Amino acid sequence: MSEVRNEDIRAIVAATLAEQQQLRREEIDAVVLRAIATILTSFGIEEEDRRELRADFQHLRRWRRSVEQAQSYTFKAVITVIVAGVVGAVWLGIKVMLGK
Repeated sequence: MSEVRNEDIRAIVAATLAEQQQLRREEIDAVVLRAIATILTSFGIEEEDRRELRADFQHLRRWRRSVEQAQSYTFKAVITVIVAGVVGAVWLGIKVMLGK
C-alpha cells in the first residue's frame, strides 16, 4: 500500500474546504435572493416590475438633481440680489454725500 504524503492530505483537505465554502456561498446567495424577493413583494413590488422600478428610481434621481440645481441657482440669485442692494445703497450714499 502506498503511503499518503502530508502534501496530498493538505491538498485533499483544501479542496474539500473550498468545495464546502462554495456550497455555503451558494446557500447564502439563495437565502439573500429569497429575502430580497420577499421584502420587495411585501412592498407590493413583483419580480416582473424590475424595469419599472429601475425607471422609477432613475426618475427620482433626475428629480432630486434638478431640485438640488434649482436650490443652487436660487441661493446664487439671493446672494446676487443682496450684493446688488448693498452696492446700490453704497452708491446712493456716495452720490448724496457728493451732492451736498
